[in-house]
Amino acid sequence: MIAKDRFLLDPFTPAYLALGVHEAQSRAHTALRNLDACRACPRGCGVNRNGGEEGLCWTGRHARVASAFPHFGEEDCLRGSRGSGTIFFTPCNLRCVFCQNWDISQRRVGAEYPAELLADLMLELQRYGCHNVNFVTPSHVVPQIIEAVAAAIPKGLDVPIVYNTSAYDSVESLRLLDGLVDIYMPDFKYWDDETARDLSKAHDYPERARAAISEMHRQVGVLRFGPDGVARRGVLIRHLVMPGQVDQSAAIFRWIAEALSADTFINIMRQYRPANRVGAQRRYERINRRASAEEMAAAHAAARAAGLWRFDT
Repeated sequence: MIAKDRFLLDPFTPAYLALGVHEAQSRAHTALRNLDACRACPRGCGVNRNGGEEGLCWTGRHARVASAFPHFGEEDCLRGSRGSGTIFFTPCNLRCVFCQNWDISQRRVGAEYPAELLADLMLELQRYGCHNVNFVTPSHVVPQIIEAVAAAIPKGLDVPIVYNTSAYDSVESLRLLDGLVDIYMPDFKYWDDETARDLSKAHDYPERARAAISEMHRQVGVLRFGPDGVARRGVLIRHLVMPGQVDQSAAIFRWIAEALSADTFINIMRQYRPANRVGAQRRYERINRRASAEEMAAAHAAARAAGLWRFDT
């Protein structure tokens, strides 16, 4: 639904233009230095990525890009009429057993993009007319993103930046993005540690997601729009409803309303389907089906009961 007038934001200047190129370059220097013993994401591998070593993300000094294009499958408020300029980084720092994009997210694919090439890619998407530049699966390449934004600013980048993430993010990395990112779009997958351990191989995911999303909200607040209905700044939280986990959905919605704001914009997603290792391994039989209509209705009811009211359509 379209937000009420109090969520309109006009005029608008992307955050990074207000921050300035010199500060962006300084942030990039700090972030890249941290790759000497990498803590870019919660995995904390500690490898020297500047020296060519790779941890769980299989990424060294330069980011790997699987694809980039104007995306018309994102939320209405991101794609608008001209698409969201998505840049898909690979791989992902989670190992979700049900991932529908596992061939990208869990394989060593794509090409390395040094900062200047990544900056040119952002500008190319802007020339296509995309409403924003949308970094997908960016948690492990925050230093490279900052470096590329610093390179793109003098070349004329002037559209909002979207940080599209699983929320398995380092708060330290997010703080380096403060003033560079306009729109944060995190998932919030699970409330239960054991579920996170079993399905995404990250037992600390719920704790990390809460801390990360809290930091995102501190930086940009609730989602706000331009007069055209396209998002300009704020947080949009995605939650994928999974079979048999409506109780976790309800806990997540309560936390969002209480810890962030009842005005938080959320997308309650029905896109789950068995994929990747689900179906091939009997241990995942409980999620080897789609969420039922009853479960979807219960999830929406839980969100409303928590006091949330701003839903994507």
